[in-house]
Amino acid sequence: MAPTKKGILERLNAGEIVIGDGGFVFALEKRGYVKAGPWTPEATVTHPEAVRQLHREFLRAGANVMQAFTFYASDDKLENRGQTLKITGAQINEAACDLAREVANEGDALVAGGVCQTPSYLSCKSEAEVKAIFKKQLDVFLKKNVDFLIAEYFEHVEEAEWAVQVLKASGKPVAASLCIGPEGDMHGVSPAECAVRLVKAGAQIVGVNCHFDPMTCVKAVKMMKEGVEKAGLKAHYMVQPLAYHTPDCNCQGFIDLPEFPFALEPRILTRWDMHQYAREAYKAGIRFIGGCCGYEPYHIRAVAEELAPERGFLPAASEKHGMWGAGLEMHTKPWVRARAQRHYWENIRPASGRPKCPSLSTPESWGVTKGHSELLQHKEATTTQEMKHVLEMQKKAKASA
Repeated sequence: MAPTKKGILERLNAGEIVIGDGGFVFALEKRGYVKAGPWTPEATVTHPEAVRQLHREFLRAGANVMQAFTFYASDDKLENRGQTLKITGAQINEAACDLAREVANEGDALVAGGVCQTPSYLSCKSEAEVKAIFKKQLDVFLKKNVDFLIAEYFEHVEEAEWAVQVLKASGKPVAASLCIGPEGDMHGVSPAECAVRLVKAGAQIVGVNCHFDPMTCVKAVKMMKEGVEKAGLKAHYMVQPLAYHTPDCNCQGFIDLPEFPFALEPRILTRWDMHQYAREAYKAGIRFIGGCCGYEPYHIRAVAEELAPERGFLPAASEKHGMWGAGLEMHTKPWVRARAQRHYWENIRPASGRPKCPSLSTPESWGVTKGHSELLQHKEATTTQEMKHVLEMQKKAKASA
């Protein structure tokens, strides 16, 4: 029998670094297995080999959490705005757990089951109705015996609290991660207060994911940590940011950028940026360090390589990657061989190759969030009249920018 793995809290309590995986939604959309717009994870059923392979690549890169691909796998999201899948949320969640467990068993990785924000909450459904949605996913996670649970990608701390309360009833460790920056959630609740509320709701790990670049997310988690400590509470901290530079973002994050989601590539962080991120997160006292949208396995490998001295080992994928470009010593061209040094890559200032493009964008800043009629969701497809209305809103937003 295989030895019993240490759990997530056992690892964090011992001061170990836990490395999360990357952004499955964006990575699989680029590979042709996820549809941009609904962003739902039916690929766990329709193309399990694609999901399995991505898990394996993140495991090889150094991740020791295999997060089941259950993002937006709630029934209300699967039926939103004209989507007509012949696959249930339970089927998707079960397949996701099986795939994550299969790959986790190939290494020293844990399996996390996750829930995220719902169309029902944005449509102002009741607390009981929203919690019932989380409970349906939790039932699958318990059936599949995941190692711990994550409530992630919440713009509103209230909905995240509801998710934590549901997940906490399972008795399994719970992490809670908001998609917020230093300005707080979409109703202006500060990161510090958000963290305190999540810990009081029962989360043992709190932090942020998505919507902002690594340094912005680290800053937000520092604010959370300060708030928790000031309140006399205790928690572990996690961060799983974007792999995109977002210095021009406002409270809503990258989805307000005009490049979202199909023209973000010029903003991608390099592997060397990831070294800096990993070090800053570690210095901030964050021990669960991973990635979200935009992250590919080589980004996670860079995180693992930067933290190898603390972890005591390199990831398997480093077999094909010389530290700080050392493999370039084998290059045929002498000017490329000269780049096989840390100083060169730490100081590189990458050009975009786009002379007519600006370095920053103007976020659209519609200011629409829960409580606005434009965010009411429905099962029917978006109508022509609805599209006409949003295009008129877009025109007004651009005129006032």
